[in-house]
Amino acid sequence: MIRSRSFRLLCGVVVVSAWNLGLGGCIYGFAGGTLPNVKTVVILPFENDTSEPALTQEVSEAVRQALEDRLGLRVAAEQSADALVRGRVVRYDPDVPQAIVPGQGTVTVTKRKVQLTVDVEIVNQHDGTTIWKGQGLTVDGEYQPPADKDGRKLALDKLVTQIVDGAQSQW
Repeated sequence: MIRSRSFRLLCGVVVVSAWNLGLGGCIYGFAGGTLPNVKTVVILPFENDTSEPALTQEVSEAVRQALEDRLGLRVAAEQSADALVRGRVVRYDPDVPQAIVPGQGTVTVTKRKVQLTVDVEIVNQHDGTTIWKGQGLTVDGEYQPPADKDGRKLALDKLVTQIVDGAQSQW
């Protein structure tokens, strides 16, 4: 019994050691989160097809911050930037019911969500090619009424995550 336990322990140590040696021999590294040949970016103000004018600034600012913080890109003037980001806010619905509680003669909405649909394109300014394009990106953010600003922030967070993930998937 003791002998078989020692043998199993020895086998486990050998397997773990071999696995670690195998991983150590791999020539693979993780190099930042940047796009290839792109160090600077210009974010054009997003066009806005909705009746909510503040979305132009909010979406553009959220995208700028995500590209700087998550991809390590620097904002530059349009003439000197490696890449250009442009987009359009296609749809915005700030008041989609999510959860309701029926009552006698009334209905109480206990949870709502903001829905946001955006088209985005990242273009390499050196050769004019599209690095990444997202058409009809739809995100939402749940909130408890009347805190629709919380829902909007959640939706913007989801949006920039989709943009960053999409851009990173191209390298």
